[in-house]
Amino acid sequence: MDPRIALITILTDDVTRLKNFYQTVLGFTIQQDLEQYVEFESPGVRFAICARSVLYAVSKHPSYQQAHNGQAFELAFPLETPAAVDETYKEIVMRGATPVQTPADMPWGQHTAMFADPDGNIHELFCDLPQEI
Repeated sequence: MDPRIALITILTDDVTRLKNFYQTVLGFTIQQDLEQYVEFESPGVRFAICARSVLYAVSKHPSYQQAHNGQAFELAFPLETPAAVDETYKEIVMRGATPVQTPADMPWGQHTAMFADPDGNIHELFCDLPQEI
């Protein structure tokens, strides 16, 4: 196996709501919209939203019928500077993202802010801080 990720898919019970968030609030461009499956343009890795019901219909695995419970993953969006993190955070919160953590310098050497999408998935904006020598 080649250990690399080619596609990230967010499972949801409300594809339209998440599609609108990722398009309108975060600025993703839709590449394909099949109503219950939406794929966005994303250099480096395919990024999609899919209805849980679609995957249940294909696999019949009961986990696709269980309600979402808690944080299962995080998307991290790299930016160039702390100022870009600060400004982007303000912009996306004004457009509808749920604020989780305001921008701050972290002990692991990044300037980070966190926000949530309408399903409660928490994501991160970040930039690397200059390393002290």
